[in-house]
Parts: sequence; structure tokens; C-alpha cells
Amino acid sequence: MNTIKTYIKKHKQRFIDELIEILKFPSISANSDYKKDVLITADFVLESLKKAGCDIVEMCETPGYPIIYGEKIIDKNLPTVLVYGHYDVQPADPIELWTSPPFEPVIKKTAIHPEGAIFARGACDDKGQMYMHIKALEYMTSTNNLPCNVKFMIEGEEEIGSESLAWFVPRNIEKLVNDVILISDTGMIANDIPSITTGLRGLSYVEVEVTGPNRDLHSGLYGGAVANPINILTKMIASLHDENNHITIPGFYDNVEELSTEERAEMAKAPFSLENYKDALKIEDVYGEKGYATNERNAIRPTLDVNGIWGGYTGEGAKTVIASKAYAKISMRLVPNQDWKQITQLFKKHFESIAPKAVSVKVIPHHGGQGYVTPIDTIAYKAASKAYETSFGKTPIPQRSGGSIPIVALFEEHLKSKTILMGFGLDSDAIHSPNEHFGIWNYLKGIETIPYFYKYFTELNATK
Repeated sequence: MNTIKTYIKKHKQRFIDELIEILKFPSISANSDYKKDVLITADFVLESLKKAGCDIVEMCETPGYPIIYGEKIIDKNLPTVLVYGHYDVQPADPIELWTSPPFEPVIKKTAIHPEGAIFARGACDDKGQMYMHIKALEYMTSTNNLPCNVKFMIEGEEEIGSESLAWFVPRNIEKLVNDVILISDTGMIANDIPSITTGLRGLSYVEVEVTGPNRDLHSGLYGGAVANPINILTKMIASLHDENNHITIPGFYDNVEELSTEERAEMAKAPFSLENYKDALKIEDVYGEKGYATNERNAIRPTLDVNGIWGGYTGEGAKTVIASKAYAKISMRLVPNQDWKQITQLFKKHFESIAPKAVSVKVIPHHGGQGYVTPIDTIAYKAASKAYETSFGKTPIPQRSGGSIPIVALFEEHLKSKTILMGFGLDSDAIHSPNEHFGIWNYLKGIETIPYFYKYFTELNATK
């Protein structure tokens, strides 16, 4: 393994060039206009796995976008690591806020990334982090340093709920048999403070539609006499939180996991500067549920947020209308023990119940998934910790994330496997936002660290 740094140094520019190439494809799964680009990206991943050393590579058809499967089995008596990632990306909107085109990757130096970062949609989430694993495999196969078996499962629908993956996994359990699942779709505290994500929030995502009159109306002739769906919708949304920013949906908190004082005290040991946090976001103060610190609000507490709202006239100039309809997209981040399907139904029942008779309401569920907590006393966690210790020179901090990867719970249900989340992105990398980027240092550090996980996972399994 002492050759890994030398190998990365020798192939650094090629590694960067290859990542830039895959980032050029606008593989936006949420928009059917980009179907061709999503499929081109799938082909790129397939060819990359072949070149990296997989003996078997398949494009597995699904009801939606294909799943790219690859494997390198060196000895069936050795452990098997299943790597998961995704090649689809979020929409780039709002385009006007990007400082460079989202699918024309450029390298820029920043205060956090003095060696440069690649700015492009998908740079960190998840093309850059997914591609680290392919390059790590290339190193291990090229230098005869692969200590165990490896399988890859790279999908194209993570950003829209992974429906095809949920269809694929239970139909391919034998193909996907493994000893641990390895994912890099999370982050770490800082470049000098490595961390391992040990918890993820679940998700329920819905769209709501409020309908008033059967057509748009003149706001002078009808204003004050007919319900305005936009006014009604905003009132309904405002009522979903009380004065303490506590969610008002009956039954919403029934199964919320309450962490002990000791656990919360351990979380508080993670380095965090509230002033730096506010400064990075250019806000005067933070905002959230009363009684919880910022790092608790965005990790161990459930939330409800409006992701988009529209209706009526939004074009240039003025048009005095009362809209017939108003819409909003709403996501709820959930904590372990909250069932996303149950929460979706609770939301639907409550939202419909608070609507005045002057309007009708439709709630359309989109997708969701369960939260997840991974234990820190497993062989896989110990192997990941040793891998970070070797490459960073520091023991990583276990940390819960506010994000969601719904398929982690799906994997445990069907494959009976635990997942290790080895993320190398940073909070400042602007995933899902304009100017998303991924540090070149982080990208290469991931390639350096991942092979050590394979080494220690194999060694610890041999001595158990």
C-alpha cells in the first residue's frame, strides 16, 4: 500500500481529466429532456469500470434508468465489499447564480481549497465521490494490491428517489451478496478533521395543490369575495410550525428517537464555530427548533421545509389576477424510528383537514426513505477508522448527518448488510446549489484512503 501516493502523483492529471469529462454530461434524472445525457453517463461509468479492472461489467436494465454493475472476484473465501454510488445529478437551477456554466467544469482556487476545486453540477454529489472508488480500484488492480472481492452498483435515479433501485435490489440478492456496503455520498467536518457519518435522516417528499375558482379571476372584480389559493396556501404552510418551530402535524413526533444527555454531549465535542457557520452563509442568526443546538437541529431532529412554491402570474410587469391554483413542494427530513410512509399519510390527513371549504386540496406523495444509524463497534467501522488514521494521521470523529440516503435502509432490509459512509466532501461544497464544487485535494485523498479500507477490512475479518 505504500505505493498509493506515488501512483496518485503519477496519474493525478489523468484522474482529474477523467472526472472533468464525466462532469460535462448533464445527467439530470429529474428532467426527461436529459434522458440521452443520463444514458451517455451510464455508458461512461460502464467503460470506466472495465478499464479499472472489473472482470464482469453489466448494464442492468430497470423500469427506469439502468444500473451499472461490476465485479472483481479474486477469491470467494475472502470478504466482498459492495460499492454504491450514483451517476445522476440534481437540476442546475437557478442557472443565473452560477459563476461558470454548471456543465462546463472549471478549476478555481478558494480559501478552503487552495489547491483548487472543480466547479460543476455533480462534482461532489456524487460523481466525484463515486469516481474516487473506480480510481481506487484501478490502483489496487494495477499494482496487485486488491486484498478482497469488490462489487459495484452505480445507479441513475438517486436524486429522484431510487425507485428503480428498489425494484432491482430484491430481484438480484444473490448477485449483490456482500459483507459490507461502502458509500461515499456524504461529507466530513473539515480537511484537517476527518469524520465518518454514522447516521442519516429519512425523507418524505410531497407536492401540494390548492385550487380555488375554476379559472384565474380579475383581482379587482373578485378580490375579497373569492378565496385566493396563493393566500390560502401560504397560511396553511405557515401553520405547520408553531412559535417554537415545532412541527404541528398531529402524531409527527410520536416515534422520534430522543438522544440521551450523554449522547448529545458527545455530539457537542465535534468542532463547530457558530460565527463561521453564519458568516459562510451570510446570515445574521440561525433559526430552528427551540431547545436544540444548530448541529442537533440539522442532524438528530426532524424538519419540514418548503422546497418550492408557485402560482399565479410571475412574469415581467404586472397582471392583476387571483390564481385558480397554487402549488408547493415540501420535504420532511425524518429521524430513526419515523416511518416515512406513515409520516406522508399524517401530513396528507392534516394538510387536507386545515384547508377552508373555499378551496380544495390535493397532496401528491413523491418519494421517501427511512433514516439509518450505523453502529461504531463493527469490523467495518473499525476498518474505516483505521483507513482515515493512516491517510489523515488522525482518528475520525463519528458524526450524524442531516442528509438522506434512503437506499441504505433498503440495503439492510434486503441484503442484510451494514453500510459504511466514507464521505470526503465538505459542507461548503454547495451540493444541490449553484456553484457546486469538489476539492481536488479531497478527490485525491479519497482515492488514497479507500484502498486502506479494503486492506484493514480484510485483515480484521481474518482475525475475528
